[in-house]
Amino acid sequence: MTKHSRLLLAALAVVVIAGLIIIPMNFNRYGLYILSQWAVMTIAAMGLNLTLGYAGQVSLAQGAFVGIGAYGAAILTTHGWPLIAALGLVIVICFIVGWLLGYPALRVQHHYLAFVTLAFSTLMFLVFRNESWLTNGIYGISNIPRPEVFGFPTRKPLPFYYLCLGSLGLVTLAMWWLIRSPWGRAFMALRENPIRAQSLGIDTRRYTLMAFAIGSVLGGIAGVLYAPLTQYVDPVPFNLQLSLDLLMMVIVGGAGFMLGPFLGAMIAVLLPEWLRVAEGYYLMLYALAVIALLIYSPTGILGILDRYLSSRRTQAASALRAAAQSKLEAAQ
Repeated sequence: MTKHSRLLLAALAVVVIAGLIIIPMNFNRYGLYILSQWAVMTIAAMGLNLTLGYAGQVSLAQGAFVGIGAYGAAILTTHGWPLIAALGLVIVICFIVGWLLGYPALRVQHHYLAFVTLAFSTLMFLVFRNESWLTNGIYGISNIPRPEVFGFPTRKPLPFYYLCLGSLGLVTLAMWWLIRSPWGRAFMALRENPIRAQSLGIDTRRYTLMAFAIGSVLGGIAGVLYAPLTQYVDPVPFNLQLSLDLLMMVIVGGAGFMLGPFLGAMIAVLLPEWLRVAEGYYLMLYALAVIALLIYSPTGILGILDRYLSSRRTQAASALRAAAQSKLEAAQ
């Protein structure tokens, strides 16, 4: 990437961040709720993107970890715990459970692994619904308080949106560092060819477990934010549908791309709202748009851009070779 391209991307990033900070100041409560939901779902999708897009491990359990985070935050904060303490406990729980869930990935792959994680997702939904002594069952947990951050209350929609946006920014920076670290390169080697990665000295067992654990932690963090966002938690949002929605966000945005979850969550959360002008047909239009996209580009939105840039690089390289060949022939 040239210096000019880096400057252009940096300028674009600054414009987008400024827009996310300034433009929502004029939004109503519902608009701020939708944007906050987009930020929360992006964090959860980033966790699944690490597990699936970078490490190549199929998981249908991400929604269950969002539920663990949401219920953990709801139970603890309604009993007087600060949200930051609830977040710390949820991170530990999700890391341990995610690590344990990764063990089947050492024995099975692809659709077999998907069924294992599907079973875990179903199990957690049954726990959320039936263990009334802990989760209050189908009645859920209400009156979940919103936290104070460095003395600033986030009870109103705009401050809480900024909390979600700031959390997304921190997670993005951490993920950017992780992907560019030796761990990230090991995850990608594990995805491309586990046998070759093992022959190069990569501990595929440990990195498989770490991919599940870290991805699960990000799902838990999203759940911790989801609980005070809605201020009410019940089992229904954390059924299999949420895991499938998160999987769709990763695939539509572009699995294995850093910005894939951002675009995928935008499609899954914001596009249905934009299509509401079609009234009763908006869900049909939404489904058709997603189907058409995946038929045209199975690698998602960023896959289209990646193919375009690869084609440009190939054409430029071909032009340089042709120019060099003509100079060589002229010199002879």
